[in-house]
Amino acid sequence: MADNPLLAAWPGPFEVPPFGHIAPAHFRPAFDHAMAEQRAALAGVAADPERPSFDNTIAAMERSGRALARVESVFWLVAGADADDAIMAIEREVAPLSAAHRNTIFTDAALFRRVDDLHARRRDLALTAEQARVLERYHLAFRRAGAGLDEAGKTRLAQIVERLAALGAAFGQNVLADEQDYALPLEPEDLAGLPEFVRASAKRAAGERGREGHALTLGRSSVEPFLQFSARRDLREKLFAAWIARGDGGAHDNNGLIAEIIALRAERARLLGYANFADYALEDAMAKTPAAARGLLDTVWSAARPRALAERDALQSMVHAEGGNFRLAPWDWRYYAEKLRKVRHDLDEADLKPYLALDNIIEAAFFTANRLFGLTFLPRSDVPVWRPEVRVWEVRGPRGHVGLFFGDYFARATKRSGAWMTSIREQEKLSGEVRPLIVNVMNFSKAPDGEPTLLSFDDARTLFHEFGHALHGLLSDVTYPMIAGTNVARDFVELPSQLYEHWLARPEILRRFARHHRTGEPMPEDLMARLIAARNFNQGFMTSEYLGSAFVDLDFHDGREGVVDVGAVEAATRARMGMPEEIVLRHRPPHFQHVFSGEGGYAAGYYDYLWSEVLDADAFAAFEATGDVFDPALARRLHDYVYAAGNSRDPAEAYRAFRGTLPGADALLRKRGLLQAEST
Repeated sequence: MADNPLLAAWPGPFEVPPFGHIAPAHFRPAFDHAMAEQRAALAGVAADPERPSFDNTIAAMERSGRALARVESVFWLVAGADADDAIMAIEREVAPLSAAHRNTIFTDAALFRRVDDLHARRRDLALTAEQARVLERYHLAFRRAGAGLDEAGKTRLAQIVERLAALGAAFGQNVLADEQDYALPLEPEDLAGLPEFVRASAKRAAGERGREGHALTLGRSSVEPFLQFSARRDLREKLFAAWIARGDGGAHDNNGLIAEIIALRAERARLLGYANFADYALEDAMAKTPAAARGLLDTVWSAARPRALAERDALQSMVHAEGGNFRLAPWDWRYYAEKLRKVRHDLDEADLKPYLALDNIIEAAFFTANRLFGLTFLPRSDVPVWRPEVRVWEVRGPRGHVGLFFGDYFARATKRSGAWMTSIREQEKLSGEVRPLIVNVMNFSKAPDGEPTLLSFDDARTLFHEFGHALHGLLSDVTYPMIAGTNVARDFVELPSQLYEHWLARPEILRRFARHHRTGEPMPEDLMARLIAARNFNQGFMTSEYLGSAFVDLDFHDGREGVVDVGAVEAATRARMGMPEEIVLRHRPPHFQHVFSGEGGYAAGYYDYLWSEVLDADAFAAFEATGDVFDPALARRLHDYVYAAGNSRDPAEAYRAFRGTLPGADALLRKRGLLQAEST
């Protein structure tokens, strides 16, 4: 195995994987070798004749699997950001193998006896606070994995875990396949209403697919601008229908996979002693129960639905005022909302984009991190990357080197849609000062060669959001990998990212970085004021499409029994909510990758964004109350108790340490402009 670059030493700068030397054929042998190595190490822990101690059990488990962690991090990065047919075939193989490997570890009776023994004696072990937290997390992980089941139960659980991994891989690949297969060609007359930046993006998309002229793909960065600006209602309908139908029927149908996933998750929960999967999933979250999560969703929906209905009526009136004799449809909403925003706020996306060049927004995110946390970002051209367009920065702080930050910003056919943060290596101190390698993956439409890539304000907000996640990984300052970085409760993990979004819309940032890409002139003050004033425009729509997805996620997992008719569940959720027909769920089930793709990390937890938003709205209000949104004392507490703390303490305790108390929903409703009647 010495000739396998995934298993050999990585001697390059900062011990970054040698991406240029890694081929698909290296992955499966590396997985097999690394898994065997970890199994051998843990067998030694389980057979240790010495009485269990923190070091010979918990720390030993933490030290095991380093080679596997390296292989997994590289593979899953490539599988998400640059997957060809060979990588997707390997994913179908290794997803169930990896799931089975983890399941074998956390259902091992001998290992669990040692962990359980330590947990029973935890008050007598003189553990540090961090060690006590790690022991608690391991004990919970074993219990939730089924370590206490009898052999028949463990066998069935292992079958379920492996099958779920295979289904999750297939689900994501189906969505990607539908996105890769689709291209809507545009003739010159089809470009009516499109600003130049949308035309340029469509021209580039056509070129990437070997076509002349212009074409549209099913990436969000292609679909939403077209729906927003195209005067061709027939083409808006055609593109929208294809967009919301990803994974819904045809050769890449996900409905059968969803039904099986739901049934297996429910069975898994019952095996582990829970009434349903939602109860299982939320036990280890801030919300604790599905009822608590639904309570927050209901509170926000009661305020959002009237706003959405008022917005719909305003858009329908605009249709009639223009002479249209049709009822507003989902593919019309963004088009007429853009028109209405122009009327009410004199704000046009095409006026904003020239001031939102990608490079400037990246620098704005870096500047904010410098003001809050003292970080600087130095470009590096000597670090291996998986694609030539990936950019790398060395991150330095008051005490020197912090880690590396990788930015993979542009859409391509081999990249799954969406935006996310991941890591090539997580921070920890158990084996010395291990510095993190953190990645942000985006899907922005790349500008033609020689031209700067211009972002919408939503794109810019996405960049800040994912960079907030990146900072959570970069600033992590703990000893044990189990609790490092973003390994926190799911409904807490969005706090650092959503909080970071707030700084983008501040005049202190916009005045400095929102500069015209040709002239360098700052965004005019009146345009900036209109942008800030319109921040809650169309909020009823945006809140509704999100809440619909959050509710349907819980409806799938909260007591669902028997054969699942996916379309019927979605329809029943919409009917119970009273969702306006003109609004489609942000993520319909057949392409709801948060919940069904891969490991389904947000299953029964898509509400997490809203739960975290309660916290982020309250947290930023604290900065505003100081009169300085970069207040040093508050930034230090934010660093210590949120960004650097990992999962070293209970999330509610961590937030109280930062803020003093836990907030209610009012801060969130105020942030979204839903507390009082405002113009839409």
